[in-house]
Amino acid sequence: MTAATSELLLSRIRDVPDYPKPGVMFKDITPLLADPEAFTVLTDVLAELCTRYEATKIVGLEARGFILGAPVAIRAGLGFIPVRKAGKLPGATLSQAYELEYGTAEIEVHAEDLRAGDRVMVIDDVLATGGTAEASLELIRRAGADVAGVAVLMELGFLGGRTRLELALRGAPLEALITL
Repeated sequence: MTAATSELLLSRIRDVPDYPKPGVMFKDITPLLADPEAFTVLTDVLAELCTRYEATKIVGLEARGFILGAPVAIRAGLGFIPVRKAGKLPGATLSQAYELEYGTAEIEVHAEDLRAGDRVMVIDDVLATGGTAEASLELIRRAGADVAGVAVLMELGFLGGRTRLELALRGAPLEALITL
């Protein structure tokens, strides 16, 4: 990715101080999504990563991973699979619990959507602490598929998500378009 592309994407991310609580600087991607040039550039860059790492399917993590992953899947000619919070998918699912700072959460995928031979690229907007991404990697492997990699628009490096994912990636790449 070029410096100009990185600058374009970063220029369309708005800082919202004290959201969702005091002391947090929220990174709002809605201006990027509203700009067709920036959103197209983002989609193209992520689709190229899927091609480079020979992905056959894309997993988008709820909820902004859906917004980013679905157009990337179309652009790359790949299937799109949503990974949702527990209880949101009908039918047979695989679930994976994971630790949060204060408690636990659980994500699910339709059991039949992933199978042996699939190479799955996980797409999300932000890598923060890495808990959801780590759980998604476990879920993908439990379904019998392989992890092609993880691609995020932004990595909040100071939260340590990359370090947390290191073992779970098992050598698969982690691509962050912007690192803050």
